[in-house]
Amino acid sequence: MISGGFREYLEQLLQDGYSVRHDEHLSDPDLIDPGGNPVETWREDYPYQERLDRDLYEQEKYELQIELLKFQNCVQDTGTKHVILFEGRDAAGKGGTIKRFMEHLNPRAARVVALTKPTETELGQWYFHRYVAQLPTAGEIVFFDRSWYNRAGVERVMGFVSDPDYQIFLRQAPLFENMLIESGFSLTKLWFSVAQSEQRTRFAIRQIDPVRRWKLSPMDIESLDRWDDYTTAKETMIEHTDTDHAPWTSIKSNDKKRARINAMRFFLNQFDYEDKDPSVVFPADPPLVQRGRDSIKD
Repeated sequence: MISGGFREYLEQLLQDGYSVRHDEHLSDPDLIDPGGNPVETWREDYPYQERLDRDLYEQEKYELQIELLKFQNCVQDTGTKHVILFEGRDAAGKGGTIKRFMEHLNPRAARVVALTKPTETELGQWYFHRYVAQLPTAGEIVFFDRSWYNRAGVERVMGFVSDPDYQIFLRQAPLFENMLIESGFSLTKLWFSVAQSEQRTRFAIRQIDPVRRWKLSPMDIESLDRWDDYTTAKETMIEHTDTDHAPWTSIKSNDKKRARINAMRFFLNQFDYEDKDPSVVFPADPPLVQRGRDSIKD
C-alpha cells in the first residue's frame, strides 16, 4: 500500500507509452508523453514561464565555476573553513547542484560528505559526533549532501527518532551551529524546494531511465505518500533552526538549471575574495531565493 500509488502511476505511464528523453549533454532528462511532448510539471508554482536556456546556463555556470576557483584559492591562502549543507525533499536537485559546485574545484581542498545510516557504534554516540568528524580543516570546503538535519526530516517523518531525542535536536542544533561559527567555520544552509507534481515526475524518470534507477530507493517511494508530513517537518525545522547566526536559505528548484546557478551565486556573494567579478557574482534572484523563515510564510 505504501508504494502502490506510485507503482500504479508508473505502470500507467509505461502502458501509455511515456518515455525519457535526454538533452545533448545527457543530463536533466524530461518525461515525454505519448505525443512526444515533455511533461511540464516544473511549471507548478514557479515564477518563470520558461526554463533557463541551456546555452545561457552553460555560460553562467562556467563563469561562476571560475569564481568558485578564485574563492577556493582564497580559502587555501587564508586557511578559512567552509561548510555548506544541502537539504530538501528527495529529487529536489541537491546532488546535481553539488556536482556543479565540485566540477572544477581542487579535490584536495574540497570534498562531499554523504553519510549512510549510522553504525551501531555511531548510534551510541552523541548525535552530532559523526558529523563533527567530517568538518573541514583549515583551507578546506566541505559539502554535506544531507546533514545533521536528517533528524528533523526523514528520521522524524519515518519514526526513526523518539520524540524526546527530536526535541533535544531542535534545541541543540542552533547551539551546535553557533559553536561552529564561533570556532571560525562559515556555515551555509541551503534548502531546495520542489513542487509535489514535479517531484513525482522526477521519480518516474528515475524508474524509467535505466541509468537512474539506483537513485530511487524504497524510502524515496514511501516519501511520495508523506508529502504533508514532510512539509510539517520542514516548517518546524526552519522555525526552530533558522537563526540570525545560521540562517536557512530556500531555493525554488523546479528548474534545476536556475537552482544551480542561484545556489552558486548566493554562496559566493556572501564572501569577499581576490579578483571577485561583480558582473558574475551579485545577489541571487529574489523570486527563487528567500530566507528560509520567509519561504514558509508563502
